[in-house]
Amino acid sequence: MKSNILFKLINSLVFVAFFSSCSGGNTDAGTDSNSKNDEPRKKVLIETSYGNIIIELYNETPLHRDNFIKLVSEEVYNGTLFHRVINQFMIQGGDPDSKEAQPGQQLGMGGPGYTIDAEFVADFFHVKGALAAARQGDNVNPMKKSSGSQFYIVQGRPFAHQELDILEQRTGKPLSNEKRRMYSTVGGTPHLDGEYTVFGIVVEGLEVVDSIASVKTDQMNRPLEDVSVKMKVLD
Repeated sequence: MKSNILFKLINSLVFVAFFSSCSGGNTDAGTDSNSKNDEPRKKVLIETSYGNIIIELYNETPLHRDNFIKLVSEEVYNGTLFHRVINQFMIQGGDPDSKEAQPGQQLGMGGPGYTIDAEFVADFFHVKGALAAARQGDNVNPMKKSSGSQFYIVQGRPFAHQELDILEQRTGKPLSNEKRRMYSTVGGTPHLDGEYTVFGIVVEGLEVVDSIASVKTDQMNRPLEDVSVKMKVLD
């Protein structure tokens, strides 16, 4: 049964539907990552009505890290919603249009008017709690550039080794022993690896992610009761 679910999920994934966002010009920030990789990682507090989440941002993805910190510091995210929630998959937020959105209003197309170049790092993958950037689909975005503001936090589920074998065969991407261990125990969304930039990880509040992921939603996967956020960079 789990294998059938995996088949359906991989075959039916339409990335632009799950993670659509407005595109525009690229950011032109530098990538002087080597000098910053050894620095302490920045942390961001996400406050929600379901509890608090603390995320740690990776220095090895400096474009995404610096952009996220900038938006948090400018309070761009305050009052936005987790506007797309899929249980055993992910919770998505960061659409500026979700501020004071009307009930039933379709969300997910808003952004700051720019995209960010992809920053794929093999050591960072879609384990449960991973913070990743949303983006438009490959048909309009073959370089897999990220939305300037929309993000998602992975919930996912544990995968059996047989399911991971099937995934390897279908994608042609071998999974390391560490990825297999994490996906089979902690869980995640392995089919998204190499497709979306992972730039952080939840270090506190995974139970809050689970709570938000389980709320009732409409046919567009928007929670029936708004889940708003407030963020700040921690010292």
